[in-house]
Amino acid sequence: MSNDGDMRARYRRIMRFAARYLIQAWWYELFLPRIGLAWVSARGRAVRLQRIAQHFHVLAVDLGGLMIKVGQFMSSRLDVLPPEITKELEGLQDEVPPVPFPLIRALAEAELGVTLERAFSFVDPIPLAAASLGQVHRARLEEADAAETGLLDVVVKIQRPGIGEIVEVDLRALRRVAAWLSRVRLVSDRVDMPTLVEEFAATSLEEIDYLHEATSAERFAQDFADDDRVSVPELVWERTTRRVLTLQDVTAIKINDVAGLRAAGLDPSDVANEFAAVMFDQLFLNGYFHADPHPGNIFVTPLGVAADSAAEADSSGRHWKFTFIDFGMMGEVPDALRKGLRKLLIAAASRDGKGMVDGIREVGVLLPSADTAELERAMTKLFARFGGMGFAELQDVDPREFRAFANEFGDVVRSLPFQLPENFLLIIRAMSLTSGMCSSLDPAFNIWNAVEPYSAQLIRAEGGNLVQDVAKRTVSAAGTIARLPQRVDNLLTRIEEGTVSVQTPRLERRLGNIERTGRQIISAILFAALLIGGVLLRAEDGAFGTVLMVVSALPLLHALFAGIVARRGPLP
Repeated sequence: MSNDGDMRARYRRIMRFAARYLIQAWWYELFLPRIGLAWVSARGRAVRLQRIAQHFHVLAVDLGGLMIKVGQFMSSRLDVLPPEITKELEGLQDEVPPVPFPLIRALAEAELGVTLERAFSFVDPIPLAAASLGQVHRARLEEADAAETGLLDVVVKIQRPGIGEIVEVDLRALRRVAAWLSRVRLVSDRVDMPTLVEEFAATSLEEIDYLHEATSAERFAQDFADDDRVSVPELVWERTTRRVLTLQDVTAIKINDVAGLRAAGLDPSDVANEFAAVMFDQLFLNGYFHADPHPGNIFVTPLGVAADSAAEADSSGRHWKFTFIDFGMMGEVPDALRKGLRKLLIAAASRDGKGMVDGIREVGVLLPSADTAELERAMTKLFARFGGMGFAELQDVDPREFRAFANEFGDVVRSLPFQLPENFLLIIRAMSLTSGMCSSLDPAFNIWNAVEPYSAQLIRAEGGNLVQDVAKRTVSAAGTIARLPQRVDNLLTRIEEGTVSVQTPRLERRLGNIERTGRQIISAILFAALLIGGVLLRAEDGAFGTVLMVVSALPLLHALFAGIVARRGPLP
């Protein structure tokens, strides 16, 4: 089959998968509830969603390319997908075999314009790492290049042949699926699917552009140029193109290798605390951060073995540093977003549920019309129970209590009209990986202890604004107190006159929904009775049985469309 044929087959396979499960979702989530059979849909929802995720996992591993990235990307979209899907996709890794070295050689030589023997004195044909978009090989520079760059051992990151075409086909399929979903009101009211796909497309296209990754690495290195805690591998620009990236081999102790750290005389708890501080600096000071800080992308590099080798220790006496690699996924924190994040951080440190919700609003996550009362209560309850706990303390909590809180909180979050912006998603990803990494290094690590110093620092930095805010709140409270006696007097007068009315729009809406559902259930039962009766009577009295079957269409139409008419409101 030709390459064009392969791409068409790939596109059709993705679209068939999407169409099959979109139809299934329409049947269970829209049609059955409309005819009063929501309980049928709810009964097997968890198993059904888990099965869809499992089938997608198989599809992604089989197709490779961008499909694996889709699974990894969506596994972190807790604002979009239920936990049955995100949990199944969490384990999705680049489970693809390496590309045969002759194909890799051909692509690299076409990109570099010279043979590999000319470009390098040695290239290991066995890949150091293989992923869905590319793979990495160890190599050694020629003497002339080594003398010019000061480097000898390097690693060469080479794209998988044809990955550009695969990404293009996958994105075309995803855009088509997003267009389908945007026509479903249940989805479009909560998620802007076309925008979500475009965000994913932008991230993916940057990730396969190695010139962009090289530029990101240089910017990251510049941010930490005066910080001896962090280093970045040097780039070999003469051996770098859009599809081939050559950089210094900085292989050292993986950050999660506790035994290796101890063997080098390093305390894992010190590494955990320092790593949290470095990540916070990226997020709240530099505004430019590594969005994929998993164990394979951070090394701990010892600087010396002797405690008295002051020349190789930094100013604090530390004899090691962090070395970051793989800058394909980076995030920025714009000023407006950083301001909202500061509020979130301060609220988190002070266990302020309402402050957290206010910060979420300022970040731009919630729509202005969102009713956040339930979210505020959930946040306050969450902080009251788990606020300030470290990983070791959380391990002692009953798992059933965890599940209950997670289900309640997840239901509240998914009921709100919001969607995490891409930048905010990357921030959450970075913070989640950071917290998990630190806890694996030191089970007693408490993220709150790392958050609170930054919260205090931000409060001091915004001292003037904070004072103004407190002053405004004080003036507002004073005005309310001054008007309170008159308002109480007016209220008592209205009570005596019997003119006080209480409005409960949420309760009224729920009662209205229950009433409509009841009418739809009755219509559905009537439809089934007429239809079955017509079928049974048709054998003895064909005319009467046919009439019953035709008449059964009336309650069916009511069951299907009563909900739609109610949502649109009464006709003028």
